[in-house]
Amino acid sequence: MFAKLALRNVRRSAKDYLVYFVTMTVVVALMFAFNSLLFAKDIQEMVDEVGILTVMLGLATFFIVIIVAWLINYMLRFIMEKRSREFGIYLLLGMEKRQIAQLYMRENMLLGAAAFLAGLVFGMLVQQILMAVLYSMILMEFRISIRIDRQCIVMTALCYAGCYLLALLRCKRKLRKMNIHSLINAERQNEAVKESHEEIKRWLLPLSIVFLLFFGVWLFCWKKWDTIVIVAFLIGLILVIYLFYTGLSAWVICYVRREGRAIYTGQNLFLLRQFASKIKTMRFTMGTLTALFVVAFLGCSIAMMFNFYQDHMLAEKMPFDIQLHSGYVENDFAAELAVIEENVTVEEAYAYQIYTNGTDQMNVYLYTHQRAFGDKYRNEDGSPDMEAIANDHGNVYCTYDTYMGLTDYNHLREMIGYEAVSMAEHEYVIHMKDRVFRETGDFSDQLFIEGSSGQLVCAGYYTEPFSQDGQNGGDYVIVVSDAEIAKMRPYYAELAVDIAGAAPDRLKDKIDAVSETSRKSMALDIGGNTCAGSDMILVWGSDNLVRDNLVKEMKCMLLPLIFPLIYIGLVFLCVALTVLSVQQLSDSAKYRFRYNVLKQIGMGTEEVARLVWKQLVLFYLCPALFAVVISGVIAGYVGGNFNFYSGVNTPSWFYFGISFLLFFGVYSIYFAVTYVGFLRNVEG
Repeated sequence: MFAKLALRNVRRSAKDYLVYFVTMTVVVALMFAFNSLLFAKDIQEMVDEVGILTVMLGLATFFIVIIVAWLINYMLRFIMEKRSREFGIYLLLGMEKRQIAQLYMRENMLLGAAAFLAGLVFGMLVQQILMAVLYSMILMEFRISIRIDRQCIVMTALCYAGCYLLALLRCKRKLRKMNIHSLINAERQNEAVKESHEEIKRWLLPLSIVFLLFFGVWLFCWKKWDTIVIVAFLIGLILVIYLFYTGLSAWVICYVRREGRAIYTGQNLFLLRQFASKIKTMRFTMGTLTALFVVAFLGCSIAMMFNFYQDHMLAEKMPFDIQLHSGYVENDFAAELAVIEENVTVEEAYAYQIYTNGTDQMNVYLYTHQRAFGDKYRNEDGSPDMEAIANDHGNVYCTYDTYMGLTDYNHLREMIGYEAVSMAEHEYVIHMKDRVFRETGDFSDQLFIEGSSGQLVCAGYYTEPFSQDGQNGGDYVIVVSDAEIAKMRPYYAELAVDIAGAAPDRLKDKIDAVSETSRKSMALDIGGNTCAGSDMILVWGSDNLVRDNLVKEMKCMLLPLIFPLIYIGLVFLCVALTVLSVQQLSDSAKYRFRYNVLKQIGMGTEEVARLVWKQLVLFYLCPALFAVVISGVIAGYVGGNFNFYSGVNTPSWFYFGISFLLFFGVYSIYFAVTYVGFLRNVEG
């Protein structure tokens, strides 16, 4: 008998809480798809190179398990309260508490098992989509292949079952403590709205807004961010979110009590009373949902930043197919070039040298005038701290300023496809990263470059991508005439190579092996003539650059950041929307009486549909819009700093805009399903 009753209840629950069932199916599918990345053999090879994907996905899974456990516990408690009268009747009919608890656990285990199996099937499709996206991001060919790994299934099952069992045990203990009276009246008690001290509480709304403005100013004005400050900021922001909903519900209640002018317009009185009571009973839940939305928006926005960076900036950082560096100025790169010619077709190889005149005024200016360095290289009076600069030589800039001859410069520009530059004998130009130039502007009046016939005059700046992470200078190179460069000292040697087609995998490793052998045989000590530039988002120190190899490697390094953030964002969004949808759909039966009353006093079917739409929009948009404001401000701050340190020119709002559109699509689906279901229940 209990088995039949459990099956009947499962079918009924699956129908009444379809959104919850579908969400759990989606969560299982996402878990399975992302976990499969950890056990795919071809992905494991990339993980060995990157060394962080497993850790990041594991960390993402940890947070997702916590949120999913909260969702399951919330839903089980919610369903139990909605069925409390039914359980009370079971007690009146003679069933024991133990039997009711076992029945409830059996029902939810069956429902959870059904969602798990459906999720595995759907997860195989998600897995193929995920793998196709991953392979396209790292420029590899993908072929559809169903991968069912036993370890992946076990890992997904353990995470899912752990969440479910913990929630079931907690609900079981709560159910055993209830008596017939409490069960019969549980739903009614849940509906009760206690209004006390609302006149005082309503001031929490403007107070929370003031605090939000304070946090916004704090975010953009505070300069010395550390772990303690970040934790304090987050804790304060979360507390303000919860205060906001307490103040909002009290403010609406007080507004209705005072018979504000807006309540007599249309059905505003009905909507405001519904909204106030719902916010008051769910203010903690609404605060939690807002926090989840904020995390989802920010996670996706940051993922978009890194994805845009890898799509647009990686190739620009390496405009040459192959670029080799050597601290030995007489190096002709014969051994390395032989390896390259064995593996690819070389269209052109151009060897040249970077020079120095023994001065460091350009380096000193950049050390002391970039926001990224702050006051690190300045004394208290603002003058350059030469000791600090000397200690960091080779980390950012070389010991001395870097120069290039005009002939070499124009030849390299021709290899990349840029127009040639012309200038007089007494002039010079500066080629520097666009990111740096946008910050410093024209500072040629601060430079005093002496030529053979007096001080040279700046003829302009060029900011096209030019391989300036320690190759053609770090961040910059000063270009002078061939006559002037002939009087300078060679600093280090470079080789730029243009090849036909794409470079094969591991070509860089082969070149590195030859370079290491040559360096050891000559016992070279390159000293301070190496640098890496001032980039901070993505920095690599390598003498040999093979663009096709390194772009793929850098993309693999960014994947552990992009994928887990999107993973967390999607799950958090689905969890939050599920709670909103289930709350409204479960209350639709209660609202049926209220809407029937409205029909009896003359409201038509279309008017009822519009009123339902307004009610759901008000309820759905409240946490979403609040989260959009908070996450939009934070995303703007993070995006602005990301652009500043990475050199990306994309407006900071663009990343958040893409995230908003992505999540608005998911949001619309949940809203549409809830609206149709709510309207059907009200009219049914």
